[in-house]
Amino acid sequence: MKLSQLGITLATVLVMATSTVCAQTTFKLGHVRPLGTPTDVDMQAFAAEVAKGTSGRLTIKLFPASQLGNYTVVQERVGLGDVEMQLAPVGTNVTKALGIVTAPYIVETFEQIPVVFDHKGKMMTAVDKLFEKEGIKVLGLYPKYFGGVALSKMPNDPKGTGNKGMKVRVPGIKSFEKTAEALGYQATPIAFSEAFTSWQTGIVDGAIGSGAEGYWGSFKDLTKVYLPTNSHLEMWFLYVSIDAFKKLSPADQKVLVEAGLAMEKARYAAAAKETTEYEGLLQKNGTQVVKFTPAELKSMADTVKAKVWPQIKGDYGVELFDSVTAK
Repeated sequence: MKLSQLGITLATVLVMATSTVCAQTTFKLGHVRPLGTPTDVDMQAFAAEVAKGTSGRLTIKLFPASQLGNYTVVQERVGLGDVEMQLAPVGTNVTKALGIVTAPYIVETFEQIPVVFDHKGKMMTAVDKLFEKEGIKVLGLYPKYFGGVALSKMPNDPKGTGNKGMKVRVPGIKSFEKTAEALGYQATPIAFSEAFTSWQTGIVDGAIGSGAEGYWGSFKDLTKVYLPTNSHLEMWFLYVSIDAFKKLSPADQKVLVEAGLAMEKARYAAAAKETTEYEGLLQKNGTQVVKFTPAELKSMADTVKAKVWPQIKGDYGVELFDSVTAK
């Protein structure tokens, strides 16, 4: 009788262990771009790579176009484990210091991005720790574009930092407001939902805060002049709930991490090309895209750094900002 019971117990344990190893897990992954856009296609490729690498044990279900909610809210949900994954810009509702990644001219060229955002460098060491405090693990970086200025007409001193004689919409973020002013514009903080109407009705003459792709998607018929000033880097992050990650087997964790890094590597190669493509689309639509020389861009960057950095570094923590920007 005892041997029989022991046999049943061992069999039960074996069945449970086998079912655990073979169990299928589904992670929800939200992102902010519509279905079929380049970003969505990239996430489809990432999901396919994970499914292949885990032999179907881990399935990633995509929710494009912010179907799970505003990205700042979804970031909080990922931290709580309510949603497993997201690809998005950083939300700063919980940790204001994460906004350092969009500080003006923290990076100036596409070539500098892999250096400044090296996973073992000062920036990512700090960013990883900040995300971890929210219960989030960064899997990969997704540089989207450099920011520029979209306008209804050519401004005064378009390549310099003199008074432009124009009002521009900026996000309600201090760094964008001060950058616009340093570049010679009158900054007007306006919510994105009201930006199109404000521009269309002449309350503002243009906008700062996005790049060629963003202006093409939201303001292409209002944008008559585009100045690719490279004033901020739009860096997105692919991340996962730490709690959800820990529930995976070591082998499946490894697949997820490696797929994230492969996605990042591909994105580094594609980001500059995509920017050129969207600038071309703006031009074909009648927008005058102003070309800047490296020296002209550096001059603007130096002016903004001198004027704006001292005013914003306290928002991220002086020690952190100085550490990241030290040469």
